[in-house]
Amino acid sequence: MSLFADLGLRYPIIQAPMAGVQNSALVLTVTGAGCLGSLPAAMLSPTELANELARFAASGLGPFNINFFCHRQTEADPNALTGWQQTLAPYYAEFGVNAEATVTTPSRAPFNTEHAAILAKFKPAVVSFHFGLPEPSLLALVKVTGAKVFASATTVAEAQWLAGHGADAIIAQGLEAGGHRGHFLNEDLALQQGTFTLLPQIVAAVDLPVIAAGGIVDGKGIRAALALGASAVQMGTAFLCCHEATTSALHRAAIQSTQGQHTALTNLYSGRPARGIVNRLMRELGPLSLSAPGFPHASGALVPLRAAAEKAGDHGFSPLWAGQNVSGCRDLPAAALIAAWVKEAGLA
Repeated sequence: MSLFADLGLRYPIIQAPMAGVQNSALVLTVTGAGCLGSLPAAMLSPTELANELARFAASGLGPFNINFFCHRQTEADPNALTGWQQTLAPYYAEFGVNAEATVTTPSRAPFNTEHAAILAKFKPAVVSFHFGLPEPSLLALVKVTGAKVFASATTVAEAQWLAGHGADAIIAQGLEAGGHRGHFLNEDLALQQGTFTLLPQIVAAVDLPVIAAGGIVDGKGIRAALALGASAVQMGTAFLCCHEATTSALHRAAIQSTQGQHTALTNLYSGRPARGIVNRLMRELGPLSLSAPGFPHASGALVPLRAAAEKAGDHGFSPLWAGQNVSGCRDLPAAALIAAWVKEAGLA
């Protein structure tokens, strides 16, 4: 029996975890439709995470995937933060923002013992990681719950490393994918490949199920990924405009306009490359800038600026995460989207 059949999935479709544009509502709908719903946990407090998992437990549904970042948290460089505020100063002045209102607490926490304790209580079927895997002692705490461990790879070398360090399935994240790049062995973006180039190479290199992610927004994409050896697909951007997503009106409007067709990798919003729709900040500072503090410390200085701009109806300072292909975004219930994909892919 395959890993995904063993999980009880009717369809080999995983909803990508997308912080800031979803909560448990999307997860419950996707899992209820026979796919694997995913909850992003890196930006949740322990209390918020426990509350979301309690909702899952009360639903009687399953399985669920809980996703964590496992970056190595470092202290912010005060000089870098000051320089970043100085770079943003003209925008602060334009929107009447007080620079002292910036947030200094890191916006994203790496997987830790507190997270592990919550997982031990709720025992989700899948736990996935971005930026590699946690240290062995932490990973052991996940494994002992019985959860299957999925992890993102952006190169063949990363897939092989994950296979040798405890992953049960590899997410092959192509360059088209929205949100943060999952690279962890090498920061050279020139090594990054498109999904349908990367996927067959990883399938050939590891003896684990491989999940295709990036640029897949419809049944034809699902069918193509499965034909190239994927055991399942992970889809995120295609859910951004569905009814259960919490995507803001400004973000939805950008996706549905011609602007949504222009994305780029940027480090301005977090300090680490992530794909989003090009907006004013990215155009004027350049999408990749040495001025941005290291991950995840760049975001704090943007918090008050983003809030002020959005209040004025301006998304020029908001992270509009999206993949290169927004053509599958529809204003429909998630279950309706899944039903259409399943039919088109010939999975029904």
